[in-house]
Amino acid sequence: METKIKEDTFTTTNPATGKELASYTYMTDDQVESTVKKSHEAFQKWKMKSFEERGKIIKAIGKELQNHKTELAALMTDEMGKLLKQSHQEVDLCSGICDYSADNAAEFLKSEERELQDGSKGIITYAPIGVIYGIQPWNYPSYQVIRYSIVNLMAGNSVLLKHASNVTGTAKLLESIFKAAGLPEDLFSVMVINHEQSDELIKHKLIRGITLTGSPVAGEAIGEKAGKALKKSVLELGSNDAYIVLEDADIELAVKTCVMGRIYNNGETCIAAKRFIVVESVYNDFKDGFVKAMKELKLGDPTDKSTKLGPIAREDLRETLHEQVEKSVKNGAKVLCGGKMPDGDGYFYPATVLENVTKGQPAYDDELFGPVAALIKAEDEDDAMRIANDSRFGLGGGIFSKDVDHAIELAEKYFDTGMVFINKFGTAYPNMPFGGVKDSGYGREHGGFGMKEFVNVKSIMIGK
Repeated sequence: METKIKEDTFTTTNPATGKELASYTYMTDDQVESTVKKSHEAFQKWKMKSFEERGKIIKAIGKELQNHKTELAALMTDEMGKLLKQSHQEVDLCSGICDYSADNAAEFLKSEERELQDGSKGIITYAPIGVIYGIQPWNYPSYQVIRYSIVNLMAGNSVLLKHASNVTGTAKLLESIFKAAGLPEDLFSVMVINHEQSDELIKHKLIRGITLTGSPVAGEAIGEKAGKALKKSVLELGSNDAYIVLEDADIELAVKTCVMGRIYNNGETCIAAKRFIVVESVYNDFKDGFVKAMKELKLGDPTDKSTKLGPIAREDLRETLHEQVEKSVKNGAKVLCGGKMPDGDGYFYPATVLENVTKGQPAYDDELFGPVAALIKAEDEDDAMRIANDSRFGLGGGIFSKDVDHAIELAEKYFDTGMVFINKFGTAYPNMPFGGVKDSGYGREHGGFGMKEFVNVKSIMIGK
């Protein structure tokens, strides 16, 4: 399980071995209250700093992340089981976000002048609003934190973090890295708190914005609480992203890319490729190559360079994933490879491909957070697009076609998601907006859009 709670303490576990890593103690209510007040006081000073002053510190955080790269990457792998190579890539992405935010904040948030109807002048400014509370998941232990915290710090806000308890060590290390880089005290604070304390925090009068990355169930709960408290919120939730393979696709490229899209980060990515919708004319060719490649993936120790697939992050998550596979099979899906719970230590699960995936199966309807792929045959392009959009989710998706202009048209006009990848798989880019529609949430991060989520768009009108 993620945690073993005894009174006010809990322990973290290495999913590759099942052994305990560290023990932590929840904050008292008085400590929580004191931290919020200090965060607000720090904001009052920070908001007066120029973009240049903030940017120097944010860039220093990027450098300090690199200075701690070996330690931070190893800790992320120990806490949630991602491949060590991918932990290093995550740190690099985080540093990139720091640099991009520092370099572009002044442009994104610059004041605008407009002439009013009576000939007088109007000014629009983007003012920071205060303490932003982030509730973040375990699957990208550093990136999820950096993604919302850095843009809000650049905007002039202060930040609180409630991280998933199984990656508490990473949260604490990030806090120390921020301080080592010269970020003033209390602008970034880790809240080691339980769900009840978190709910109270959302209602706190000094908290001005709530951002959550998590499941749709968590999104419903947090969105409701934030709405009741009249707090602005951003929700980045789960998905069941569809990758469409059209008749004119490069099948070799599609197979290679779709395998990576399904198993990257051990398949535990909200924007992972999950449903593979292939038109009938090339279905068998894709299936043969895809299943072969998935079968050949080496499952094992995430610190071993030859390993391609590490463990599921928690024991309960592996059990849920296997139950989803079994229920899909019970309702008509066919296992082409994998699908069996392995013996031994750790929370490993094999790369799995399901065929005959239809409505009423978790593999079609829900998000499978692990290396399980749903293979779906479509009659033609129109049918493929219909199936892709036949989902309550709408985060990302993909199209494989040699006719790039046509693929762009499909992406623009027909794909009902926040992001579309053409002939590639990607997770996040600092200069492109990240977010979804429908049950995948609302709001955007990255690309300058995230920097404007928690600011006061202020109108100033000046008489002649």
